Amino acid sequence: MTSRALIVVDVQNEYVSGKMPITYPDVYESLANVGRAMDAAARHHYPIAVIQHRGPSDSPIFAADSEGYALCDVVAERHHDVRLDKELPSSFTDTGLDAWLRARDVDTIVVVGFMTQLCVESTIRDAVHRGYDVEFLSDASGTLDLANQAGSRSARDIHETVAVVVQSEFAAVTTTASWIADVDAGRLPVRSNIVESSRR
Repeated sequence: MTSRALIVVDVQNEYVSGKMPITYPDVYESLANVGRAMDAAARHHYPIAVIQHRGPSDSPIFAADSEGYALCDVVAERHHDVRLDKELPSSFTDTGLDAWLRARDVDTIVVVGFMTQLCVESTIRDAVHRGYDVEFLSDASGTLDLANQAGSRSARDIHETVAVVVQSEFAAVTTTASWIADVDAGRLPVRSNIVESSRR
């Protein structure tokens, strides 16, 4: 039997109405899917952990107790079992999340939230290193365009590339609707691995 918990990562106003608006997938569709995932998790009595990124009070983004730091309504208004602040990308680092999950005998985490390639992917990889199985709902996540000294990529390119990489070794990547159908039916989402992925 799989013992799941839903991890809701950084679904905060900074990514919607703040300085770092998510552009792909459409942020309002992603938010709606976060809500659907939380509702399904509650229906199945899966523990729900809400992770909130907290910066220093003078930070330009996610400043402590700022409007950008606040949770989006879709999360704040729904049931969750614990809320944990973090200061680094992984939801596990210095948050107590690992101990909270192990106290509940969780072996599989379901990850939703923002941003795909940063806090979401860091959480997924960290979870695998700690021995958890992972399921990632790619349409309940999202990112934005990036450009720096290394080059530039669109939000869509980043999001889709991360999904392929994660599916190749770290998690079962699926949509919210498919995940809900699977858990309602007692099925596991389809997984892959690096050998299968490299031979396709």
